[in-house]
Amino acid sequence: MKITICAVGRLRKSPERELIDDYLSRFEKSGRGMGLGPAQLIEVEDKKGLGQEAEAQLLSRAIPDGSVIVSLDERGSLISSPEFAQKLETWRDAARDVTFVIGGADGIAPDLRAKADFSISFGKMVWPHMLARVMLAEQIYRAGQIIAGTPYHRV
Repeated sequence: MKITICAVGRLRKSPERELIDDYLSRFEKSGRGMGLGPAQLIEVEDKKGLGQEAEAQLLSRAIPDGSVIVSLDERGSLISSPEFAQKLETWRDAARDVTFVIGGADGIAPDLRAKADFSISFGKMVWPHMLARVMLAEQIYRAGQIIAGTPYHRV
């Protein structure tokens, strides 16, 4: 099961970028034997500053065909880490790849949001997009550890 994170904006070399790379690398190494991974980050940039609709077009082009689309949106479902792991496990067992979509500063355009198969929220607070990427990468890794039954996730 291939996992793609499609996000608006480019992260340069930074602590956030290092964390994302670390979590996705750890996920790939530990998930390989369970049919999880590879995981990749695709960043798109609206260089002309045309807004949500232009960002949505760029994001749509980056989403692999046939992939389950999961939007990160403040209106999304609040789920626990074990529930998130169960979702990934279900999609893996159905032989589906998964793409997580993170919009720009104004969020995800309504048309693209409507195409999402599922939407999740990291709470009622709004998070900077670079931190949302880190949090998602960590949750993807955590989900793999939950599926594997390791002690990484403590309840």
